[in-house]
Amino acid sequence: MVDGPLPADGDALFVPDGDRFVPTEWARGPWSPDALHGGPVAALVAREAERRAGDDGLQPVRLTLELLRPVGTGPLTVTAREVRPGRTVRIHDVVVAAGGTEVAWGRVLRLRVDPSGEAPRPTVPEDPPLPPPAAGTAVPFPGEDYPAFHNAGMEVRFVAGAFGQPGPAAAWFRLRPSVVPGEPPSPFQRTTAAGDFGNGIGAELAFGSAVFINPDLTVALHRLPVGEWVGLDARTRFGPPGIGMAESALWDVEGRIGRAVQTLVVDPAP
Repeated sequence: MVDGPLPADGDALFVPDGDRFVPTEWARGPWSPDALHGGPVAALVAREAERRAGDDGLQPVRLTLELLRPVGTGPLTVTAREVRPGRTVRIHDVVVAAGGTEVAWGRVLRLRVDPSGEAPRPTVPEDPPLPPPAAGTAVPFPGEDYPAFHNAGMEVRFVAGAFGQPGPAAAWFRLRPSVVPGEPPSPFQRTTAAGDFGNGIGAELAFGSAVFINPDLTVALHRLPVGEWVGLDARTRFGPPGIGMAESALWDVEGRIGRAVQTLVVDPAP
């Protein structure tokens, strides 16, 4: 487990350098110190889509991320374009590239919030809530000796299960650094950054015994979270040999907010 300083005030996952973004150590992932965790990439995509959309009065409700290849620790360029304009529904596509090679594609869907408040809103029974973050336990991520997103960039408090303990798990996540310096993370950025942890906390295979990397991430929200904490109640299931899927119910301190899904490529440990 890592034993070192945590991100301080002003630290960020990425530092702008002209039109590029340079990842910091807090953005690295668990599979290699030379590759980024999917959560920071998702948050960077979310930020670019929000920046491109501006103050349009619409709410982000879905992010899909295709990780085309491992995203390295070198500088990245991020570009967005609107592919579906509209007053009720808007879609932005985002491309992340490294050295001219596309490494990730993102798509963000935004929907109008009814300004009249008169749209139908039935009462739906709530799921039993997760225990609150204050009831959780900080469990170190096992095995890694370098600072990264999963062991330092996120504050993690388990309320069921633990890292390295195969089976379903539930935990709360709080993003410690900003996505970029000087910008408080938006609720959408916090949620997409946390959504990529499902296959880690809800792993059914022990770390070191297998590799279960997700080439994609989908985060779908019926509302944005309140506060800094995002909860995941995660479980992994398997299909034919080599294929799996991690599903996470997403929470904030007031209740359910949506769901995250990751497709998994499952291989024996190298």
